[in-house]
Amino acid sequence: MAIRVYKKIIYSPKKRLIFLFSYFSLIIGSLLLFWSLYPVISFEIYSKIFLEDKAKSPIVNKQSPEPLENAQSVLGSFNIFSNNLKDYTNVSLWFPAITYNDNEFSQLMSSSAKEYYLSIPKINIKEAKVIINGDDLEKGLIHYLPKTLPGEYGNVVIFGHSTLPQLYNPKDYKTIFTYLPSLEKGDLIKVKIGDLEYTYEVFEMFIVNPEQIWVLDQQKDNAYLTLITCVPPGTYLKRLVVKAKIKLI
Repeated sequence: MAIRVYKKIIYSPKKRLIFLFSYFSLIIGSLLLFWSLYPVISFEIYSKIFLEDKAKSPIVNKQSPEPLENAQSVLGSFNIFSNNLKDYTNVSLWFPAITYNDNEFSQLMSSSAKEYYLSIPKINIKEAKVIINGDDLEKGLIHYLPKTLPGEYGNVVIFGHSTLPQLYNPKDYKTIFTYLPSLEKGDLIKVKIGDLEYTYEVFEMFIVNPEQIWVLDQQKDNAYLTLITCVPPGTYLKRLVVKAKIKLI
């Protein structure tokens, strides 16, 4: 007499279909998870090897107290979960509220255009619109805290959105700075304002936390251009800072 009897279970077509659908969903879910997390993980590895967590040199030759020194932090108490609920196409959410010197700003705007154009050949950005003192990142790049204009001594800060590389669209300002991390020392950035064109050369790249707002301060020893976007891709955890200075021909 047999001690054990093995009976083959024959599943109905309906159950087999359910099992196949479950396996298929598991595979698709795993692929989507890899698709979304791979750029973040790869950037973290890349940044640890090639980028710095802080600048090599501090801000120099500050000629007047900065209003940023009175600000406590970006977005107050920074929390990645609560802040992800905010509309980050509004640039004022990225930095503290700053009270401008109205006379200084009106003089700047009265003698210049309200926008200009930026090109970065390395990452195929061609004449992207930069709005001076704008706030809506869906409409263009934003020249934040406009105390100086391109070509002048000082620090021109330009902020732009980034996203996952899979969602990159060079014509969409919500994704335009996605490939900013691929820039290297020596790469060129061109700025056209009115009939004038200036060329800047990248000399430094680093990553800062949102509260490290000193990157917005002015530097009067040269004509600087600072590009800022969010990293890792698709998140708002930290800020990538690309610094360039004017290239004299």
